[in-house]
Amino acid sequence: MRTAEFAREIGRWSEPDGPFDAALLTAYDNAESFPGTACIALDRWGLPAYYVPAQHGGRLARFDEVHALLRKVASEDVTVAVAHGKTFLGAASVWVSGDERAATRLARHVMAGEAVAWGLTEPDRGSDLLAGELTATRDASGWRLSGRKWPVNNATRGRFVCVLARTDPGGGARGFSVFLVDKETVSSGTVHHLPKVPTHGIRGADISGVEFRDAHVPDDALIGPVGGGLELVLKALQLTRVACAALSLGAGDHALRLARRFLGERRLHGRPFADLPHARAVAGRAVARLLLAEAVSFVAARATHEVPEELSAVSAITKALVPTLVQGQLRLVGELLGARGFLTEVEGYGAFAKLERDHQVVSIFDGSTWVNRSALASSLPLLRPGRRRVTTAHRPLLEWLREDDTPGPFDPLRLGMMARGNTVLSCLGDLVTRLAADPPTGAERLVARLQGSYAELDEHVARLRPVAGPASTPAMRLAERYEWCFAGAAALALWVANPQCHDRHVWREGLWLRGCLALALEGLGTPAPEASGSFDELGRFLLSDGGAHVSLFDTPVEEPA
Repeated sequence: MRTAEFAREIGRWSEPDGPFDAALLTAYDNAESFPGTACIALDRWGLPAYYVPAQHGGRLARFDEVHALLRKVASEDVTVAVAHGKTFLGAASVWVSGDERAATRLARHVMAGEAVAWGLTEPDRGSDLLAGELTATRDASGWRLSGRKWPVNNATRGRFVCVLARTDPGGGARGFSVFLVDKETVSSGTVHHLPKVPTHGIRGADISGVEFRDAHVPDDALIGPVGGGLELVLKALQLTRVACAALSLGAGDHALRLARRFLGERRLHGRPFADLPHARAVAGRAVARLLLAEAVSFVAARATHEVPEELSAVSAITKALVPTLVQGQLRLVGELLGARGFLTEVEGYGAFAKLERDHQVVSIFDGSTWVNRSALASSLPLLRPGRRRVTTAHRPLLEWLREDDTPGPFDPLRLGMMARGNTVLSCLGDLVTRLAADPPTGAERLVARLQGSYAELDEHVARLRPVAGPASTPAMRLAERYEWCFAGAAALALWVANPQCHDRHVWREGLWLRGCLALALEGLGTPAPEASGSFDELGRFLLSDGGAHVSLFDTPVEEPA
């Protein structure tokens, strides 16, 4: 993988007068202008090729790699990652469609640096895709599109926009289709751009809209079958929700760099601030939240290859939980920084206020936390822990979660609409047994509590009955508990699958595992007071030489000053 090479290049670009110079990116943000120089640098390096699956001529052969690349961009500036990475989101419906001709055609444009927008939402419609009113009507030589999509990232700058349009006046699950519109080929005057929308965060991104006024598109603009649009979009969202986690991880990396610097510099009453146990514990919690988010994200990226049939549930868990974990981490870092977290002109720390503003939007992208949790809640009866163990994996879990494993090719045709199993959680009992053979100090009791919480969850889910319409409040609460169980199981699975890592920095004596399990148990409402010391240890780790780069697997690279 080229992730270390890319990280070094980003470091070089971050030097004064480089395209990622912090002062330059701040100036873009203040002016609410698009970070064009940074995006051009990413184009020249070849990042767009990683948005195109290998089977269509690109370099996207493994999702953990593109995840790492986007994470690195976001660790310098979330706005740039959002502005550039949106092309993958916009093109995903084409990649999962099975339409080889359309995919090959679009792949050439993406690798040439052409941006692709994703036109899903409409004014006053929120996340209700079935309420969309933009229409596509057949004519003699194709289709005519009329209506608005707003707000849309890269709606104005993107040459292409993948549009969900109503093809049946009655709507419904089979009443929508997807069209890939090349705005450069439509008749003049039939496509109009709606003004950029001022936003609280990601101020420089092109958050605008597009309006079609009887715009003619050819027959081959239709992606997939007529009426298959909603299914295509829901499958594409499974990929993009996993990709969005990289934005959160990058934001978390940036926040920990600031926290580490602050703890190393700040003195209180003549003593290092880091000597205060509470300060170390807060910093340690921030570390644990990032590492738990990384564990969930890593498992989700590998699951995309190995168990795509389960991705509807795994991606919903990831998108609901990872931005929440990192937003909580940012609150903790803000607590440490104090006034420096709010003052934009403080040297070295002024970036935090922008970072926090920018990250808030990640929980909204591609379905908000509540949208994803609702989708998970609806599928809980099918994922019930007490059901017959179901797994769609072709290989054992502990094999494909090894750090050095090469994932198999991604097969979009294996994506499903409703997961009927969860390989990671179905293996929890086996994982607990394996850990018991050689447990890190204190971890055995934590995993026993996790297993007990999961069994209790089974009893509650067993009483759920499928209902039409929105998920009930009890179901939503159970879905949130399911997310925390999954997170704990993901952390445990990574520990058991990677014994070769156990003597590395944050892995020693199960440090990161204990911290992550303690967080998961808190989320489940069963805190483990005996594990609180893990947060102090993680705070100390952040201040150590190994804390310069906090990650489970990434090779440490030189960070910009």
